[in-house]
Amino acid sequence: MRRSFVAPLLTGLLTASTAMAAEEDPFLWLEEVQGQRALEWVRAQNAKTEAALEKDPRFAPFQAEALRIFTATDRIPTPVFRAGGVDTFWQDQANPRGRWQRTTLEGYASPTIPWETVLDVDALSKAEGANWVFKGGDCLPPADLRCMVFLSNGGKDAVEAREFDATTKQFLEGGFRLTEGKQSLDWLDADTLLVGRDWGGDTLTESGYPFVLKRWKRGTPLEQAVEVYRGERTDVSARPIVMHDVEGKLQAVLISRAVTFFESEYFLLGDAGPVRLPFPRKSSIQTHLDGQLVFTLEEDWGGFKQGALLSYALADLKADASKAKPTLIFQPGPRQAIEAVVATRSRLLVNLYEDVKGALDVYTPGKGRWSRKRLAMPKNASVSIIGSSKGHDRLFARSEGFLAPTSLWLGDASTNTVKQVKSLPARFDASKHRVEQFWVKSKDGTKVPYFLVRPAKLKPGAVTPTVVYGYGGFQVSKPPVYLPEMGKLWLERGGAYVVANIRGGGEFGPRWHQAALRENRQRSFDDFAAVLEDLARRKVTSPAHIGIYGRSNGGVLTSVAMTQHPELLNAAVIESPLIDMMRYTKLPAGASWAGEYGDPAVPGDAAFISKYSAYQNLKAGVRYPKPYITTNTKDDRVHPGHARKFAAKLEAMGLPYLYYENTDGGHSNDSDPVLNARRWALHHVYLSQQLMD
Repeated sequence: MRRSFVAPLLTGLLTASTAMAAEEDPFLWLEEVQGQRALEWVRAQNAKTEAALEKDPRFAPFQAEALRIFTATDRIPTPVFRAGGVDTFWQDQANPRGRWQRTTLEGYASPTIPWETVLDVDALSKAEGANWVFKGGDCLPPADLRCMVFLSNGGKDAVEAREFDATTKQFLEGGFRLTEGKQSLDWLDADTLLVGRDWGGDTLTESGYPFVLKRWKRGTPLEQAVEVYRGERTDVSARPIVMHDVEGKLQAVLISRAVTFFESEYFLLGDAGPVRLPFPRKSSIQTHLDGQLVFTLEEDWGGFKQGALLSYALADLKADASKAKPTLIFQPGPRQAIEAVVATRSRLLVNLYEDVKGALDVYTPGKGRWSRKRLAMPKNASVSIIGSSKGHDRLFARSEGFLAPTSLWLGDASTNTVKQVKSLPARFDASKHRVEQFWVKSKDGTKVPYFLVRPAKLKPGAVTPTVVYGYGGFQVSKPPVYLPEMGKLWLERGGAYVVANIRGGGEFGPRWHQAALRENRQRSFDDFAAVLEDLARRKVTSPAHIGIYGRSNGGVLTSVAMTQHPELLNAAVIESPLIDMMRYTKLPAGASWAGEYGDPAVPGDAAFISKYSAYQNLKAGVRYPKPYITTNTKDDRVHPGHARKFAAKLEAMGLPYLYYENTDGGHSNDSDPVLNARRWALHHVYLSQQLMD
């Protein structure tokens, strides 16, 4: 979070004090990720935390239960349509780094799936003496047999890319290969890639992403790739969007220039170079179908309201973009939000949320209009699109609820039919629990929803141990999900948990997100505090039994909640967090988020950031709950220095805390199910100690 300095009255004084504060930070040495002194500190902190948590008699059974959940053979393999069949990526105890597997659609729908291994990442790692984590691939349509496979060292966002032949199941000798970096690419044709990467010199943005795109032909050195687009160093990034039709014919090449995290310019790449398209900056291209380019709005524009789903005729954009007219597909209501948009061969799938509950609509293009039909998915649950293909109209969708195990549905968008093909066995006893949705007024009067998952019979005296989850940023929604580890390790032991749908998220579309941007960030924190207060008011629990959990942007939330309202909670899991918000833009990837939080280098922004940044707002003499702060050494998205420095400052102030740093996994923390089981066991031992003992 940020450094806590009282905002000076004069802009000049604020600028000077901010610069001085950065110089005086006694823990800057912890920002050196692989520094010897920093790693020695990490090892010492880990040893203390392991002694406090792993020696707890609950740790071993928690870890064993979590491992059974994460490596169970009856999990639902996540399906991906490819090359006329179905792929999945599967991890278990024998193959913690995972296998890329393949079967037929009929085989996938069968009770016992006949999998064929395409790539064994554990075997690859062993053969190459590497620490590979699979980060997916990009296959050339329509055959989808030549793929660029992305491999990460230890789970970092930076990846190595290699060309892979999915027929021979071998990396192509002499094929396309890109060394490690934060990069983007797309297939132009079988012998050409469009690539954004570090080309040397000034070719990365201040956020560490590429802004120069080049065309790379097979058989030529990467150094001879031809530049096709150049953005600005102050951008967030630039990436190619190549559009092929169902037969694989090239339809258009677009360039997405992310000017800020939430503002983009789109260009049509032609023989004469890139031509700017008439999209507003706050819009997102979603897909293309039947000659229509489909996009969503994050701002009011041209008579359309923010959140709307629209389309442009691609032919009109090519002929004269300035004269092209968009068509409205769907305008969400005030309590609706579009979560995802996907195209099949002839239909458009729209994943919608209404009061934070999911639905799935199918749109059919017509002459100047789109018709809609809703698929018969389960109600009052989360619904999400899992798999689709432009080669046909079939789709996979997932449904789940807090107490309802995940189910997988196979649908046909052309006939508007779905049927359940897989279901996850119950991982915990949900018969003694119930789910409720409440709305609470925040400080400014805005009504904020939250879900409460609790025992059907509450203990008297408001002593139910309750964990409150929050995120509240980047237009990320938190709908109902089935959390087996939470059910087994927490609910079955008498606990409850809450998911707070606070502003900053995407539960009600762009307006819900934008209400808590920059100088309005405090609204997100106020919403979260209102939920905590409401739980006590309803006598569900009491502050002595309330813990909070948040990771990444959720770490901003939880560290601020801890420093602003220590009286409302007794535990805080702060994972992979942003915390020192007065320096976040100076740490890798941080500069890309200035649109979300503001820029601490700008005096006006520094004034409102400094008011809540938890790193600066720790105060001597305040009784804070003992937090559990955890991160990952190889997290190259949110710098581990945030978590390290917060723990070090707590230590220097003589305040209680626990700190643990994983050495593998990257920002997602889930690259290895064995490590993930240990991670959740540590979380729940800490929460049990703070809230149940």
